[in-house]
Amino acid sequence: MDIPVVIGRDDARRAAQEELTDHRYQAAKPSWFSEAIRWVSERLAELLGNVESVVPGGIFGLVAIVVLLVVAVVAIRVRSGKIRCAASGDRLVFDGGRPRSAAEHRKSAEEAAGRGDFADAVRERFRAIVRSLEERALLEERSGRTADEAAADAGRLLPDLAAGLYQCARQFDDVHYGDRTATEAGYRELTELDRRIQKAKPVAMAAG
Repeated sequence: MDIPVVIGRDDARRAAQEELTDHRYQAAKPSWFSEAIRWVSERLAELLGNVESVVPGGIFGLVAIVVLLVVAVVAIRVRSGKIRCAASGDRLVFDGGRPRSAAEHRKSAEEAAGRGDFADAVRERFRAIVRSLEERALLEERSGRTADEAAADAGRLLPDLAAGLYQCARQFDDVHYGDRTATEAGYRELTELDRRIQKAKPVAMAAG
């Protein structure tokens, strides 16, 4: 008759550890990749279960919502891209045609105002202002200039008229590029600014 062998707690723990380190147990243990796949599968199942109870239509409703969000984001990006493009390099004062003198632009502005076309009158009067500043060498002759750039550059030499230049540049952009309705009062504002600019002396010359 065999006599039972009684081992201590520490001996038993060491024996169990030695047994579990056997290569047969290690080979049977799932890999870390398998464990990761299992964890992701469990979380996905929980998510889908929650979707079924929260989103109308379950997973199909969720897909529809995601598609709508993507379409909205794309539309916003396209729209904002167009706005940025129109707000920067495309807002030029001159259209790239044959260069015309300030007097020619003034004549076209008056003719347009006479027939009630104040949109064209505003465009031509602002172009007359910019061209006259170029003819006086207060602005460098440059076709690729925006209304804001012209107002900023001229405002440094004509500080008393800087605010009026900025306001008229805004009016030009709003009418020519923003489809804003031009008014006779707005055109008269540009005409008065044009008159004042012709009489004004730049700060550099006045100081001399």
